[in-house]
Formats: sequence, C-alpha cells, structure tokens
Amino acid sequence: MNLEQITLKYFAKEHIESVKNFNGKIIVTLKDIKEDIALATKLKEELSALDEVKKASVIFTKTVDTVSENSEPAKWQIKGVKKIIGIASGKGGVGKSTTAVNLALALSNLGLKTAVFDADIYGPSIPTMLGFEGMAPISLDGKLFEPFCNFGVKAASIGALIKRDTPLIWRGAKANGAIKQLLTETNWGEIDLMLIDMPPGTGDIQITLSQSINFDGIVIVSTPQDIALIDAVKGINMFKKIGIKILGIVENMSYYLCEKCGHRANIFGYQGAKQTALELKENFLGEIPLHIDIRENSDNGTPVVMAKPESEHTKAYEQIAKNIIENLEN
Repeated sequence: MNLEQITLKYFAKEHIESVKNFNGKIIVTLKDIKEDIALATKLKEELSALDEVKKASVIFTKTVDTVSENSEPAKWQIKGVKKIIGIASGKGGVGKSTTAVNLALALSNLGLKTAVFDADIYGPSIPTMLGFEGMAPISLDGKLFEPFCNFGVKAASIGALIKRDTPLIWRGAKANGAIKQLLTETNWGEIDLMLIDMPPGTGDIQITLSQSINFDGIVIVSTPQDIALIDAVKGINMFKKIGIKILGIVENMSYYLCEKCGHRANIFGYQGAKQTALELKENFLGEIPLHIDIRENSDNGTPVVMAKPESEHTKAYEQIAKNIIENLEN
C-alpha cells in the first residue's frame, strides 16, 4: 500500500492536495476541509510506522483555495520598475530580510539598477540593515516619497515612518493600504529589478501582494531545518496556485564552519532545502552559511556584500544573484 492509499483511508481524494516524500519525511497537505486532529493523528501514526518513513506531518490548508478569480484586485502601478521579484519565506526567523538586502547589493554589483521594498510590515528590518533607521522619508513635490539610497540601492520601508519600538496594530485592509501607498507613491526613477521583502507566511497580506503586484518570480528562503521546510513548501504551493513563477530556493544558515579548526557543523540539518528543491522540481539557487560577519554587518547597517566584497559570503550571494538573473531570462 503506497502513501496516497494510506491517506485515502482517512480522507477523501478530493480533499488531498498532495502527499510528498522528502527523503523519508512525509508531508500530507489537505484542502477544503475542517481540521480533524483525531484523524490526522491516526494518519501520522500509520505513516510513521512504515520502515522508510522518518517523520510524518499533516497540513490543513484553505488559504489559496478560497481565492477566486473574481476576487482578484487590480494590479498596482509601480512606475519606473522593469522587473519585480519577491523574497519570501514560509516562516519568520530564517534570514529572509538579510538575504533580500545582500542579494539587492549583489545584483547592484552585477550592474543592475536595483531597489528593495520592505513589505514585512509588522517586522520591518530594512531600515536597520541599510543604515537609514531613524531617518524620516522626504517628499520634494508633496506627492511622492523619495526613496532612500544607500550603497547604490534604493529602498523604502514602513519602518521609516514609525518609531522602532512602536508596534503596528493593523488589520489586513489597513496594512495592505499602507503597503500600496508607499510602494506606488515613491519616486523610484528607473529600476531594472526590485526585490520585495515579503512578510513570512501565507496569510491575507501575502495573498493581496501576490495578486496586486506583477511579480516576475519568487525566491523562497529557508533553513535546512524540517520545521522551516514544511512552511516553505506551503509558501511555494501558494505562489504556484496564484500563478507566480518560483525562481528557486535559497538555503540560509546552511552550515557553520569553525574558523579555528575548519570543522563544518550542520546545525539546522544537511541540505534540507536542496533536497526539497529536487523533490519539488524547483531550482536550488545556493546556500549561505551561518556566520557572525553576516549577522554583525546586518545589525550595523553595513551588509556583508558591501562591507566585505572579497569574502566567501559575498561570493555566495553574488552567485545566487547570477542564478536569479539566469532564471529570470529563461
């Protein structure tokens, strides 16, 4: 009896979104069904009892299936921007914003006029990473904001409009409205490629952004950890159902290399994101190590790609940037 046949013992075929085997880690995704913890537990127990299975998970999702074509909003007009890609993650804490900023700088180093927009409205970190925290945006004509421009990259963030310790207690409609206003009412000039730092997860804001912006593709950031990859798969499935191309997966915090002895420690697992990319038949863009230089330079407002252009970390970001450009062209 195969995995899908076992799943069919507990849930009807029309409710089974997918049954994936990621090197012995089974993820069953169900749609259009009320969560039934008892049945899900029994299914997990039966799957986990199989010799070839290391771990089994059951995911209930309605997020993308409740979105109809008739509810799709009008596309936002972002003047001067030729191509837009989203930098996304299934969950927070995987280094998505750090990856977005360093990739923007790497793309700029490759000769592209680059911008980064901070749409992570509840946890904006771009102002800190690009060194304009505490600086209020200005408007020269009273109509459009002027973007910040540091290290050759233009940027805008809701974080520049609020104090660092002020929480945004906004529901989806107000949050989406703020993102739209800042994104469409900023004087971007001529931009070859804009990176949008998306909020983590697959909620209302992510769906609205995905339907309202003409994305040329999405880059998914994940650690090799199982719990992060489960959520990353959710994000990939959401974007694909909405009709946005997945440019590839980046494995962040891939490993730690001891500077004294050279020992490699796979703290969050080994090549989990790469294996997931292979299973989903998506591009694997590259891996970024866990290193104090990346963290310290991000916190100091001097991203490692700018601060240490000859480092191995910078070379890794630049190779991922080249892979992104290649996938965009293809």
